[in-house]
Formats: sequence, structure tokens, C-alpha cells
Amino acid sequence: MKETLKSVKAREILSSGSTPSIEARVTLESGARGVFSVPYGASAGVHEAFILLDNDKKRFLGKGMLKAVENINNKIAPTLIGMSAFKQKEIDQKMIELDGSENKKKLGANAILAVSVAVARAAANEKKMPLYEYIREAFNLQIEDYRLPNPMMVMIEGGKHADQSTDFQEYSVSPIGNKSAKENVRCGIEIYLTLKKVLKEKGFSVNVGNEGAFAPNGLESNEAPISLIIEAIEKAGYKAGEEVGISLDPAVSEIFENGKYQLKKEGKSLSSAQLIELFNEWIAKYPIITLEDGLHEDDWDNWPKLNAALGEKVAIITDDLTVTNLKRLKKAIETKCGNAILIKLNQIGTLTETIETCMLARENNWMTVISHRGGGETNDTSMVDLAVAVNSGFIKVGPSRGERVCKYNRLMEIEEEIGVKRL
Repeated sequence: MKETLKSVKAREILSSGSTPSIEARVTLESGARGVFSVPYGASAGVHEAFILLDNDKKRFLGKGMLKAVENINNKIAPTLIGMSAFKQKEIDQKMIELDGSENKKKLGANAILAVSVAVARAAANEKKMPLYEYIREAFNLQIEDYRLPNPMMVMIEGGKHADQSTDFQEYSVSPIGNKSAKENVRCGIEIYLTLKKVLKEKGFSVNVGNEGAFAPNGLESNEAPISLIIEAIEKAGYKAGEEVGISLDPAVSEIFENGKYQLKKEGKSLSSAQLIELFNEWIAKYPIITLEDGLHEDDWDNWPKLNAALGEKVAIITDDLTVTNLKRLKKAIETKCGNAILIKLNQIGTLTETIETCMLARENNWMTVISHRGGGETNDTSMVDLAVAVNSGFIKVGPSRGERVCKYNRLMEIEEEIGVKRL
């Protein structure tokens, strides 16, 4: 049949962090093709699905992915050829079974994901449908309309994403007015360009980090970026708290040592309770609307306390705690650890598992936020179609560099294709 898989091939490519990644190309009997390139995270939770690296120090400092490429070409391809591309769940399950491990460590989640999304793209192309529409059909998603996600645009970055900036990882703006996607993107970019002027005027560098956001040296505290961003919002002609909110991703698992959170900027060592109180003070002081990764990825005892203290005021987004994993999300919902989840395709390794996680969140009134990866993003825009398919609240993407802005260009393109309501 014309929709059956004729060939599945992979190759090693480069990601934005100058580290290798994988691209898979699926061709159907009809000639329809689907291509997907896998993003790679510099700052990754320990519970994420396994990324298979070559560990050959003679190539790319050990970060080559030829083993994963070989697994696609020699193990996955022979297993899938002849299957219908329209059987996404069966194809994903077949690869999971072929791997046979808990976290996809035998074949590599990078290898499995590359094929998973490439199959979906091939199927969508065969049906002459955009990917977001095909996802809804393939998974029978009972969502009545389309509501495009708002941008969550990283303005200042630190932590593992930028040297000598801040202990916390990301400070973002989130346009929240009843505007079109195009207008919301314009709003975020105008704030970003205004922030560049603000930083220059104050003598800071305007070098950028992994995600294209500014990474200024010499900031006096971890709180300082918030004031700078609010100043940029106002100078750009927008109202902080009304038209634009602040989103924080401290990524504090990265600074957790010996049972405490080490804030080197302030020379402080905080307990979970003290960190919760710090965020509470900031939320009272600034127009913060979301807080992501506010505690360590295994601090199950204190996440419910964080959510109880702040969840009525802001969206408490789990990322490293839940890693797009259905089992971990179920536990987080049961224990009331948050009210929103960050979704990254490569955290779990198949499109099916990603959709199942998104739908579980939706069923429990948790918002989904579809995110890029900080360390090694690619020019692929599938994450945007995914966000549109499941009606995510936000897409989290940096404001500059080609592999980031292509996501916003895709969002605006989708808006032109369909009439949508704003969230």
C-alpha cells in the first residue's frame, strides 16, 4: 500500500550547540517523505530518556551519535519497513519493544524519537495535511478548536546556559494580551531589542547564551534581571502585568548541593523552605506569572508545599520533576506538585508517549508548555505543530538565532492557515 514505509534512514547532523544530533528520513511507497531532527539538551534532568552517545573521544569530544544512527539504519529500519505510517501508536510501541529497556538505553531515545516524528511527518505529507492537524487525527484528540500558544520568550539566561551570568537559568517574557500570534511575537521581540539598549546603557555586555537570550556579566544578584526586563517592557511601550508577564525557570536542580541550593551570586545557601519563601517574595513584588523547576527534581516532599504556597498566584511548571513522563506526571498530579508541565519531545522519546502525557495533563487541568532545548536545538519546527495540536498555553523558545526564530515563524504561518482564538 502507498502509505507503508519503504525506507528509514538516518544521518548524523550538527545542532545549534555545535554538538551532533540525528536526522531521520522516512519514505513511503507513495514517495511521500518525512524528516525530523532531534534536539539535544545541555541542561537535562536525570530522569530523561537515555541519549545514546558514541563516547569516542576522537570524535566530537565523545558526543558523536553514529551508534544511534547505526541503530536506526540496521535495527529499527528492518523492523518497521512494510508497516503503515498511519499506525503511529503501533510503530512507536514496536520501537519501545525492540529496545526493551526502561529508559530506551539500548537503541537510544534520540534514535527512536527521530524515527517516531519522521513517520508522523511522512504520514501527514501523504494525507496532504499540516502536522498539527494530522496529530489530532492520528491520536483522535477530542479538542474542539484551535487556540494558539503564547510565546514564552527567554530574555536573560544564566546557569548552565551562560557562563558568569546568574545562578538561575532563565528569565522570560510572556505576552498575555488578547492579541494574534503575530502581535505577541512582535511584542516579545520588541522587548528583547529594547532590553539590548537597556543593557548597553547600563554598561552590560549584550553577548547571548545558548538560547539567543542575553547573558550579561556583572549582574549584582539573581533578582537583578527581573528589574531590567520590566524596564525594557515599559520602554518598549507595554504594560508589565497587564500585557506582558514574567516567566522564571531557575532550574535549581543544577545548583543543589549537599541538601541546599547554592546561590553563589548572593553567597547564600538556602533550604527548600527558604527558596520557596524567596520566590514568594518575588511574586509579591513583580508581575511573575509562571515558575518552572522551582525545586530539585527529586524533592517530592517539598514540591506540594511550593504548589500550595504559590499555585494560586502563578503557574507552577514541572520539568525535571516530570520529564514528559506519564508515570512521573501521574505521581505529580496525585501529590499536587504543580499545575502545569513542560513538554520536550526528546525527554521521553516517542510522539505517542508525548501526546499521552499532554492529554493526561489536559484531563487534570494542568497547562502544557512545549519547549525548545537549550544546548542543541535544530531547525525543525515540529514542537510548534505539537503545541498547536494539543492547545498548549505557551511555547518556550529563545528570541534570536535561526534555530529559535524558525519556531516563531512557523507559529505565525499556522495562524495564517487557521482562524484561531487566543488563550
